[in-house]
Amino acid sequence: MSNRINRAIELLESGQPIYYIGGHTGHVLTYEQGRIDAGTWADYINVGMEHGAFDMTGLEAYMRGLVDGGPTRSGHRTPTVIVEAPVEGVDADIVRYNTWQFRQILARGVHGILLCQAESAAAVRAFVEGCRYPIQQAGRDRGLGEGRRGREAEGEEKGKCSHGVSPSGGVPEVATRRLTPQGAPAAARPLLPAPANTHAS
Repeated sequence: MSNRINRAIELLESGQPIYYIGGHTGHVLTYEQGRIDAGTWADYINVGMEHGAFDMTGLEAYMRGLVDGGPTRSGHRTPTVIVEAPVEGVDADIVRYNTWQFRQILARGVHGILLCQAESAAAVRAFVEGCRYPIQQAGRDRGLGEGRRGREAEGEEKGKCSHGVSPSGGVPEVATRRLTPQGAPAAARPLLPAPANTHAS
């Protein structure tokens, strides 16, 4: 049995590299493909929406297929799924104007979002705030503002079924990872996403 919902975080915490499948210009997002991909060798599945279609209906069906095709060989309910968001991380305002994308993607049950083209600390801070619920407090004492993901759906999102967390089980913390320039997990400090160029193909 696995210790975490997200296998990629387990591996990074143990000092292991992670490898992925999935293109940067989209992925086949059907229920049938999800059932097939549930048996992947990869540590995570990349879904490229930065240059691919922003297909929430397909993503939801794909996540359902992963659940029905699982569990994975490592005992996880589904493989880790990370979506490249189409928003540019140029500045905080652009990210805040587009937080609706993060809400939609995360509500489908994916494990993470990759903010491509993150160009400023303020943009990254706005990204993390946009992915978190207001009830989450980690990092608030280090400069993060209140989460902006919404309030009413905290225990009701469709994504909970992908992770096997019941509404009464609480809301999982949105974990963000920061890596050193060498690609190793950094010590717990302000929450920042990993740079886009630190994963191996």
